Amino acid sequence: MRCVLATAGGLLLRGAGILLRRRFCSGPLLLLGVAVCVFYQTLMVARNRVRSGPQQQQPETDEDLMETRKFISAVEALQRETQVHLLSHHRRAIVLTGRLLPSDSEVQLYQQVLQKIEYKVQMSRYAETSSFLRTQQGVGGWCLLLCLSSSEHSCLRRISFTHLQRHQMVNLIPELMQAFSDAGGGLCWFVTQRSGADLPMKSHSCGTTNQKLQDPQHSRAQVEPSALVAVVNVYVVVTSLSPLTSFLHDISVVTTSQQQKGRPVKLRDFLQQQLGPTASHQALEQVKKVIGEVLLAASTNEEPRHISRCLLCFQLLTVTLYFSGSLTPVIVQVHTEFTFTALSEDTFDRQITKDLILDDTLRFLLPRTPLSINAYLSSQSEGGQYGGCRGTRGICLSEHDFLLLSLFQQQMKMPSPFQLLYPSVSSSSSLSLGASDLLIRIGRYYELQANNSCRTEETDALTSQQSAFSSSQDEGACLDPHLRQIYTEPPLTLTPPFSPWVKEYHTEVTFDTVTVRIRPEPVSSACSVHLDEHRGPRMANYPVGLGHSRISILVTDDAEPEPTVMTIYSVHVVRENRPSLPMFGDHVMCSFMQDCGLLVHPTHSCGLQPHVMSQHPVQTCSSGHVPGRWVVPCLSCSDNRTCDWRRISWHPDGCYHRLVDGPLLQDCMRDRKVMFIGDSTNRGMMYFLMERVNSSLEDWGKAHDMLVYGNLNRGRTLVSYSYYPQFWLDKKQRPTFRQALLQLLHRSQPLVNSNRTVLVVGGVQWLNTNHLRTVVEVLDRESLCNILVVVKSLGMGFHLPVDGIRSLSLTEIQDLSRENDDIIATAEHHGYEAIDTFSITMGRYKEFLQGRCACHFHEVEKSWSKANRTRPEPELSSQSAMLDTDQEAGSHPPTYHVRGPVNQVYSEILLSRLCGTQATQ
Repeated sequence: MRCVLATAGGLLLRGAGILLRRRFCSGPLLLLGVAVCVFYQTLMVARNRVRSGPQQQQPETDEDLMETRKFISAVEALQRETQVHLLSHHRRAIVLTGRLLPSDSEVQLYQQVLQKIEYKVQMSRYAETSSFLRTQQGVGGWCLLLCLSSSEHSCLRRISFTHLQRHQMVNLIPELMQAFSDAGGGLCWFVTQRSGADLPMKSHSCGTTNQKLQDPQHSRAQVEPSALVAVVNVYVVVTSLSPLTSFLHDISVVTTSQQQKGRPVKLRDFLQQQLGPTASHQALEQVKKVIGEVLLAASTNEEPRHISRCLLCFQLLTVTLYFSGSLTPVIVQVHTEFTFTALSEDTFDRQITKDLILDDTLRFLLPRTPLSINAYLSSQSEGGQYGGCRGTRGICLSEHDFLLLSLFQQQMKMPSPFQLLYPSVSSSSSLSLGASDLLIRIGRYYELQANNSCRTEETDALTSQQSAFSSSQDEGACLDPHLRQIYTEPPLTLTPPFSPWVKEYHTEVTFDTVTVRIRPEPVSSACSVHLDEHRGPRMANYPVGLGHSRISILVTDDAEPEPTVMTIYSVHVVRENRPSLPMFGDHVMCSFMQDCGLLVHPTHSCGLQPHVMSQHPVQTCSSGHVPGRWVVPCLSCSDNRTCDWRRISWHPDGCYHRLVDGPLLQDCMRDRKVMFIGDSTNRGMMYFLMERVNSSLEDWGKAHDMLVYGNLNRGRTLVSYSYYPQFWLDKKQRPTFRQALLQLLHRSQPLVNSNRTVLVVGGVQWLNTNHLRTVVEVLDRESLCNILVVVKSLGMGFHLPVDGIRSLSLTEIQDLSRENDDIIATAEHHGYEAIDTFSITMGRYKEFLQGRCACHFHEVEKSWSKANRTRPEPELSSQSAMLDTDQEAGSHPPTYHVRGPVNQVYSEILLSRLCGTQATQ
């Protein structure tokens, strides 16, 4: 192939520059050579125009742009031609996680994004421990190495950056890591090598220094009221050192004097809001100029022989800028990674913003075509000269430069939230046309295309796999009703791993995990996310009860008058029971009154203590509120992991509560009416009583009004229930306690004024002594003062920081304990029975079941087989004695079973008080 080049004097130079110096040239390579030659010839004409006119930068002419376009077309043609040479084993990524766990959202993000763009992912912790990294260094091994946070030093120590294959990419550039390292007290290493350098940055801006950044609020008083005072974190990706190439993400984290925490915002939008259109444009250009100057100084600090030969390595940087009233900021800190400490962790803003920018970065840096070009060139190049003709005026690109131009062209072409930082498109390109000059011309071409809104259909289309942040900013109708990610604290390991297309997930948490904070993020901001219901919160703290819990995530379109549910995701959470060690040999008995994690009584002991069982027969308890403690067998009282928690039982001090077996209970309850008034904790006792009396529970519901059951004990026992208080009603519409009690009494008529009529009153925390005085007044008015009244005292609950409901502090819980003592004393004063459920639930407050209040210690479950209750043990065990007979599912109507060992204990105490000798006389 001959390239005819014209000099400024019209002299015809000899051609015959052979492209790539090999026997056969492919069509695209030939096209590229022609384009480069024509491109160069056009630039020679442009040089003549520059020499004949004023010595200043000339605007791009249509002819310049046309020739640039021809050059880009040739590169694209080569990319299409070599796409067929892509080998699957070239798309293997190794992710070194360091100290991060596999469940960490950052690790999951990298894995998900890489898999979506068809990478095979190999996870390891450090370079030293990765067997695949040690044995697969060549072409058949990996093409991408990502060293996350704490694994960076391992990579720098073990990876030979000067001997990487040409297709291998690493997310570290050693020269930049060194340049921005701490040379002592935050002094940047490259600054120490540039004495007297006038750079727009504080000298102590590097490393993990403890320097305090300038406070915008403090500086506001020192400048004009309308001036811009802010600390801004911007995120930069450096893709090459020689020549220097870098990009700026359009999202920044801004902290102003009006905010205690930073907020993520588009930098252009923030500047425009603060400064207006004209000044904001100048400020943005100054941001690019300041960062570009510092990057250029850092990148040119090393001797040329030390420049890494890693062609595709890149470096992430967080640059902290300080605006103090001027449009030109100063750099006050540089981190060699993306950091988001200015954002709040409580709202997941930190993790969400980090994930969005990292997602954008991977998709931006890992286009599919350049790797295939590299594989093709690696296998077919011979001369090492690319893209031009030989001779003093020919454009001869090295393989490094050609790959850089190819990658740069694709990055400039693809829609993304990154904008070119360096080289600046406003820079002048030299007439020698090196790689830096071609970068400027390509960048200028695409900037002009963007400004004129002349992108082709290919560059306009945003697919669902492109920039996640850009997609999330779309406005209008909810056209893509999917989640981008589910954020939780603590991080949950979802099965299957999260994917926007999977709607059902399962996860398990340990016994000590009592709350989960969750925030789902939609793909598009046009879609809304609500938890549990149409108007539920976007983010919430969930209490996780023992057993199974379900979190529903609704993706909705709120543009309509009423939210329209588009998609529903479900997360099924199973919380493990307390770890239990079966007793096979010698053991000791241990007891506890309260958990050390919640000291309700600060002067009393907490946790397991040695317990001496009484050797002498003890008497039955004279009341339902005798102080007691939980007793459990253990190998050692100093380690609760050695206990058999299945055999835990409640032991009153100096007495025992008599357990009533089935026949005696049915006889005791014959011709009796038991009325319950209270909340769901009281209702749990009622359903336990019904199941024990009937040997099964055939009807059940979460009633919040009035219930009457007359079919118990062959129709000889009536149970009724009234829910109080109806807190969901407006205060003016809520029935008072007096009204609710009178309605319950009237619905349960006829009633006899004896202990054959029983009233059980109580709730988790609403009950107080005034309610007991009301009971006395109402029963006296209704001539029922001789009936048996049982007061269920208060219970643990509302102790977790759950969104949407009140949460009690430790001091408030201690006040609640004193209120509980007053309730029991008042009940005794009026001759009522009392069951101290507060003391029973206090030590096992973590063992709540479903419900946002964390106050439910019972749960009703459906069973398709009949159940027979066995004769109880001679002690009050907290484990259910219900055994199911083997029957085929569906052969009988469904029955229900009340489960919950803590609820069982105080419900059995209730039965003991109802059917004791004194109660039945």
